[in-house]
Amino acid sequence: MASEKPHMNLAVIGHIDHGKSTTVGRLMFETGTVPAHIIEGYRKEAESKGKATFEFAWVMDNLKEERERGITIDIAHKRFDTPKFYFTVVDCPGHRDFVKNMITGASQADAAVLVVAAPDGVMDQTKEHVFLARTLGINQLIIAINKMDAVKYDEKRYEEVKKSISELIKMVGYKPDEVIFIPISSLQGVNIKTKSPETPWYKGPTFFESLDTLKEPEKPTTKPLRVPIQDVYSISGIGTVPVGRVETGIMKKGMKVSFQPANKDGEIKSIEMHHEEIPTAEPGDNIGFNVRGIGKGDIRRGDVCGPVDAPPTVADSFTAQIVVLQHPSAITIGYTPVFHCHTTQTACTFIELKKKLDPRTGQTKEENPTFLKTGDAAIVEIQPTKPMVIENVKELPQLGRFAIRDMGSTIAAGMCIAIKAKQVR
Repeated sequence: MASEKPHMNLAVIGHIDHGKSTTVGRLMFETGTVPAHIIEGYRKEAESKGKATFEFAWVMDNLKEERERGITIDIAHKRFDTPKFYFTVVDCPGHRDFVKNMITGASQADAAVLVVAAPDGVMDQTKEHVFLARTLGINQLIIAINKMDAVKYDEKRYEEVKKSISELIKMVGYKPDEVIFIPISSLQGVNIKTKSPETPWYKGPTFFESLDTLKEPEKPTTKPLRVPIQDVYSISGIGTVPVGRVETGIMKKGMKVSFQPANKDGEIKSIEMHHEEIPTAEPGDNIGFNVRGIGKGDIRRGDVCGPVDAPPTVADSFTAQIVVLQHPSAITIGYTPVFHCHTTQTACTFIELKKKLDPRTGQTKEENPTFLKTGDAAIVEIQPTKPMVIENVKELPQLGRFAIRDMGSTIAAGMCIAIKAKQVR
């Protein structure tokens, strides 16, 4: 069965005009996900509007427009298969949406494709996306050097761009020799599915083949159990049933668990997934579970379930590394926006701005800055206004990342690097 293949979330990142949509559209087309007649329809429409070259980008944009108009689209448009995996493309249209989706959604990407146009090479947004991908814990990278047709498939230009990208990714901690670089033209379909005669000098895999060199992400089953609660139901005759996704560890029937920051303990009576009872649940499973000893109103969304002997960490304050994506003025001490971390939304206060970092290198640029503005990366001290669970990103990355939102938009992204824990027992 096709669905038995391991699943990978793929983020497609890069500068705004470097051909991300066209690349995704071409991939969908080449894998038979978007039928030829749909492409043909878009091509005619694009031609009539004088945008003949944009048909693949159009496929993606039209899907986006239909989404925005509230028409639901068959998810197949975002899903495609390779011999080894089935992929979901984590759509990263706008820079800010990308970050929000990456941090809070179930769309934690397992790998990213960085699209860089050969004529332009590395641009500011390329740098920012690489830094973000790293900050957000994406360890696997494929680099597609696109629009090779625009530089007449020149090997020398390809090598120049490859060199500058290698320097950039090395700065943030990727190893260039572990990254695949591919010269492509999404528009012409060069090196996407099959090797193309236009680049006789290129000996590596095609874009499609490179996807199967990615490693399946390991399930963090050996870490302590963490289940952020999405909803809590009260079911007559059964009792309290919390619902959530297992992020780390394994849940077993009979296990003694602790809910934080509610500070309530109980015992797992049963676990259910897809309306069937299961004896154990592991990372990635969306489950409902019944807990003995937990009453209605004891726990709520945003609480996290863990084992009694390794309960979720409740932070008194925590140190975080953040990137400011957009802020109308500046972030100063005392600022209290809402932090979105796993399933909790908690207002938190900036109590100290420790240092400003160079977003390109991660080196310290300034100690104790007075404010942070759009584009700044920094180390800060944060105090939640009410108890919340957050974990150190090094130990439990799934619960260590967050988005900061205010005035209806994502203003920053970050990760927790140290915690002063509350003593809950």
